[in-house]
Amino acid sequence: MSEEEPVRYERRGPVAVVTMDREEYRNAQNSKMTYALDQAYYRAADDDEVKVVVLAGAGKHFSAGHDIGTPGRDIDQSFERKATLWWDHTTHEGGASRYARESEVYVGMCRRWRDLPKPTIAMVQGACIAGGLMLAWSCDLVIASDDAFFADPVVKMGIPGVEYFAHPWQMGPRFAKEFLFLGERVGAERARELGMVNRVVPRESLEAEVMSVAEKIAEMPAFGLALTKKAVNQCEDIMGLRDGMDSVFGLHHLAHAHNAEVGTDSLAGMNARTMRDGSSRGDST
Repeated sequence: MSEEEPVRYERRGPVAVVTMDREEYRNAQNSKMTYALDQAYYRAADDDEVKVVVLAGAGKHFSAGHDIGTPGRDIDQSFERKATLWWDHTTHEGGASRYARESEVYVGMCRRWRDLPKPTIAMVQGACIAGGLMLAWSCDLVIASDDAFFADPVVKMGIPGVEYFAHPWQMGPRFAKEFLFLGERVGAERARELGMVNRVVPRESLEAEVMSVAEKIAEMPAFGLALTKKAVNQCEDIMGLRDGMDSVFGLHHLAHAHNAEVGTDSLAGMNARTMRDGSSRGDST
């Protein structure tokens, strides 16, 4: 792992493999990582030899979500904005700061990655929690190992789900409520049954399965793939994904503001340790 280079990029024939590399912190996402991911996606977009992009996480876990407590947490740092025209969050305070930053590094970037005109595959093992869901859900396919699990426990912060709120479209409204109300882990097989995961394979077969699928997709015409992806994404947006996400993003920030007004901070006093230690241990497999 390198905090200077938190994302690795590798070409394997027509497949670009983008790997989050903060293994020591279960690939928790600081801004440095999200901007490095953005650069990697641009690199893949600009390379005509790349037909498919695979998003992976180094080590035992895909991603434990947003960085809310590592030494590399950089919420107070400024980066060159690319996804939105909101102001630099470091020059503002309160909601004006948080809304601008999260519009950029979370919703803005994930939406743009979703629109990459090349098929993307999330290769998920271990934890895919909260902000990790955003990274997986912005991909076209999700292939998981049998030890993978998914959760969005942020309701215990008083927050109605992670910023890229695709829950009702990923698993259906009824289970989305259970998923959020309980904050419990959902195993890979259950996630597949819900339609959130395409395939589940043994951990030792995960990379081979993902590369096999990627290489088969890469045999298709590039423009046909781009149009097909756009067709499905457009239908999903007509079904309310984009508008729904916008509306819930406002509720998300109302929750942050409420926490800051009645408590000590916008996260209701929670940190990475208390979220982990106090999390529900149920498994909906």
